Amino acid sequence: MKIAIASGKGGTGKTTIATNLACSIAQAGETVQYLDCDAEEPNGHIFLKPEIKSSEDVTVGVPEVDMAKCTGCGKCGQLCQYSAIICLKDKPLVFEQLCHSCGGCMAICPEGAITEKQRKIGVAEFGKSNGVYFGHGKLNIGAIQTPAIIRYVKQKAINDGIVILDAPPGTSCPVIEAIKNSNFVLLVTEPTPFGLNDLELAVGMVRELKLPFAVTINRSDIGNDAVVKYCQQENIEVLIQIPNDRKIAESYSRGVMIVETMPDYKQKFLKLYEDIQSMGKDN
Repeated sequence: MKIAIASGKGGTGKTTIATNLACSIAQAGETVQYLDCDAEEPNGHIFLKPEIKSSEDVTVGVPEVDMAKCTGCGKCGQLCQYSAIICLKDKPLVFEQLCHSCGGCMAICPEGAITEKQRKIGVAEFGKSNGVYFGHGKLNIGAIQTPAIIRYVKQKAINDGIVILDAPPGTSCPVIEAIKNSNFVLLVTEPTPFGLNDLELAVGMVRELKLPFAVTINRSDIGNDAVVKYCQQENIEVLIQIPNDRKIAESYSRGVMIVETMPDYKQKFLKLYEDIQSMGKDN
């Protein structure tokens, strides 16, 4: 089962929920893998503290022009919507960092002058932490192909256990890449006007993707009850509410998981897992 943990905005506690859920499942004796798909700023490793066993370069294909064959027709530049390849004075210029690796320039070139070479955009690291199989991707500074990193990390998902996908914040392309084909999406929010606004966007996203989902409210005793009322009006299940507890905040600031400092929360996260399983089967 693949469970995606997502949020409409950053700072809601998405990684806190994802890492503690993975750890609780592992401590219950089940096979579980945590994959941090927030490739621009992965931080699950701060809490899980994995022993990294392998590090792999992630590359994407970018165009390379054979100037001996190129006639300067400019068709490649006319096709490219991202200006990753343009023709100036009948000479093509390639801007690799803008390329989205669609292959269109190679397909349209009448002289077959454009081939593909590989460009490194980041790394993916894999290991293990206290029974939790771990993986994350790290995008190079300046690179823009976040979905490619996410796809690479997801390809390493285990087939015989539970996979927790820690998605990037927001509702853009990287988030969709992270949560698509999941069996269930848990949306993490907070009871504030910003939290409600971004939750509504996230709900629209998962409904468009036709994925079963529910909500977790973090720091549930701040703000107001507008998020709870919205979920009631939309018939959305709120599976767990975590209060604004100083002990939790202190643990977070030290890079320590809730279930380590407050063992009672282990049962709460296991109950969350059981509810997710039940709702996932119903859909």
